[in-house]
Amino acid sequence: SGSSDPYCVVKVDNEVVARTATVWKSLNPFWGEEYTLRLPHGFSSLAVYVLDEDTIGQDDVIGKVSLSRQQISAEPRGEWGAQQGAGGPTWHHGVPTLSPPAGVDSWLSLAPVDPDEEVQGEIHLELGVSKQGHPRVLRCHLLEARDLAPRDPSGTSDPFARVLCCGHTLETAVIKKTRFPRWDEVLEFELAEGELREAVLSVELWDWDIVGKNDFLGRVEFPLDTICTEPTKGWFQLLPFPSGARDRGGQLGALRLAVRLEEDTVLPALCYQPLIRLLTEPVLCPGQPPAGTALAILEEVTSGDSRQDVATKLVKIFLGQGLAVPLLDYLVTRELARTTDPNTLFRSNSLASKSMEQFMKVVGLPYLHEVLRPVVNRIFEEKKYVELDPGKMELSRGRRVRGGSLSEAQVRESSLELLKGYLGDIVDAIVGSVDKCPLLMRVAFKQLRRRVEERFPSEQHEEVRYFAISGFLFLRFFAPAVLTPKLFSLREQHADPRTGRTLLLLAK
Repeated sequence: SGSSDPYCVVKVDNEVVARTATVWKSLNPFWGEEYTLRLPHGFSSLAVYVLDEDTIGQDDVIGKVSLSRQQISAEPRGEWGAQQGAGGPTWHHGVPTLSPPAGVDSWLSLAPVDPDEEVQGEIHLELGVSKQGHPRVLRCHLLEARDLAPRDPSGTSDPFARVLCCGHTLETAVIKKTRFPRWDEVLEFELAEGELREAVLSVELWDWDIVGKNDFLGRVEFPLDTICTEPTKGWFQLLPFPSGARDRGGQLGALRLAVRLEEDTVLPALCYQPLIRLLTEPVLCPGQPPAGTALAILEEVTSGDSRQDVATKLVKIFLGQGLAVPLLDYLVTRELARTTDPNTLFRSNSLASKSMEQFMKVVGLPYLHEVLRPVVNRIFEEKKYVELDPGKMELSRGRRVRGGSLSEAQVRESSLELLKGYLGDIVDAIVGSVDKCPLLMRVAFKQLRRRVEERFPSEQHEEVRYFAISGFLFLRFFAPAVLTPKLFSLREQHADPRTGRTLLLLAK
């Protein structure tokens, strides 16, 4: 058909950790999916494979992007670095700093995937640099490797190691017919003083072939200054060549990928009690001047980009303390005090709006599933053609009537009928779910209504108390879940284009 059905698989150190939904019939897929992965401290690489799903036979691999830990840990770059460079604190040795998290956000060319070149296995090394003497000596002790990829028809390989540093190359002996070679060889390099700063030591494993070129088995890299500071030894995961080193000039396409690496040192809970007291003080002791509290200052210094993260963490902290509703009441009261026009109330992405949004997601997700899932599932299963925009109507693809296409008016009429049916079922489900709505949500909205009434008591603003609640409950809770069910875990897959259009019109 000239298109693909692409999806992505995420691997950490060759282990599959995530799979996106399939985007059907597209060469320009958008996923918009986010995964938070808890990684082992010594992880080596992250790879994203783009595949084409086939209903018959095996899925085709389109290409991949490989990133080593060193690449992800480099200085923030690309658009993400420009937007998020002054992000929240990271922790080093238990001490908070304001250095930005490491990350990548850019278009990366897909590299070809040859099953025979996919790397696996580990190598056992001991590396060190002599402390004294001129020139200093780099000592590479190559002990053994394990679980290497088979490159020969016999299911084994003939591996040897090649060590490269400062323009010099040395190789070990070839160990025949094994995936678990043991060399126990020491290779030494003499290093000039100027070569120690930014140089890199690279260890590559190859399968020796008597005819033709040798096959690549994997590689590891070490900054030379790190080895000079402290000897390095242990088992190290073999990595592929970095993406872009051997691509096809973008012929396979490119993947827009945002990767953010954060390393946190989590201290015992007791260490955070002063922070908890500082944050909860204005809620527990409301008589303080509001402008000088920690929450007020936090709200002022939080930028739009990081407000979502701050709101998420605040809601979790205050839920843990049993103070989520007082937190929301405090933030809402501050927001109301700043609002003069009730028509703009809670329309901005303020800390109050974001916190209420996160609170509903944490507390109300099971409730949302119970209310919306039956109707959303029916929309996905029925796949009805719905369109109200005359410029987007495909009349020839509608139902055939007496051998002819449906008219524009007929498509519009049938679409309105379908949308009203779906919408009626959704509204009935919401209205009939009062008793199922979580108690915390009801208490929070009751308090919100009272605060709005206090701020806008006149009769001409009588409906503001309802708009304030519906703005959260419908515009920030039910409608987004109807629009993108997968992001609220209502469906495992994204909608196909036809169903997606129905959901968009329904959400509107």
